[in-house]
Amino acid sequence: MLIAASLMATLHHLSAFVLTACLIYEFIAYHKGMSVVEARRIQQVDLWYGISAGLLVVAGLLRVFLFEKGATFYSHNLLFWIKMALFVVVGLLSVYPTIRYIKWNATLGKGMAPEIPEQEFKTTRLLLTLEVVGLALILFAAPAMARAVWMLS
Repeated sequence: MLIAASLMATLHHLSAFVLTACLIYEFIAYHKGMSVVEARRIQQVDLWYGISAGLLVVAGLLRVFLFEKGATFYSHNLLFWIKMALFVVVGLLSVYPTIRYIKWNATLGKGMAPEIPEQEFKTTRLLLTLEVVGLALILFAAPAMARAVWMLS
């Protein structure tokens, strides 16, 4: 059981690191006037962002219910619920950029770089910024949560 718990923790952490790297890449790489190669790379990175988020959820839930301190510990931990809410918010914030990236397929399929209207650019840039802030808050909450900070009665 200890080996399984360790492997699940490793999967959870690796997923979190990949998710973080993907989001930071998107935040840095997203700009107006991207080339076809840059746009396709953002699409690929966004796909890995989604895959890593899915793995993170699965590994996290398995840790809560099977491998760590147990569901009772987490359900009575205010930071756990804050972290879960932030994860949902970051996930919802990521929907618009992902849809925008997918809509580039028609243009990219013709070998042309996407033309990003100013309002779409500003909205996507704002959402990516909010995702990064949300992720930073999650990364701040996680170790405090694990140390039973703000336990509820």
